[in-house]
Amino acid sequence: MFLLLSPGIILNVDYTMKTYDTLTQAITALKNAGYNNDFNLHPEWIECPPLQLKFGPAEFHVDEVHRFEGMNDPDDSAVLFAISSTAGVKGLLIDAYGAYAESVSPLMIEKLKIDSQTGH
Repeated sequence: MFLLLSPGIILNVDYTMKTYDTLTQAITALKNAGYNNDFNLHPEWIECPPLQLKFGPAEFHVDEVHRFEGMNDPDDSAVLFAISSTAGVKGLLIDAYGAYAESVSPLMIEKLKIDSQTGH
């Protein structure tokens, strides 16, 4: 199955990946699976503010991607990324649907895909 994140950015999604009905359900399940930190997206890296850590594209892997569409309002749409860093830090990045595509480097856009190194 392919997932359109924004014009020109398409992900090949593994059929075995768990699906969730709501963003809240996905966040709860992924936190229970150890994705306990919150990441912020920057043009060249992701950041975990509580731990004061930054990870460049070579320092993290996207394990899962889940897209949620707003039922009544397209502005309610979001993409949830489950991320593991090479330092062992696991967390979540929530981004408005396709919003990062205009403000992030091409290398980061490429990295925000399910990474074959994680088996997904």
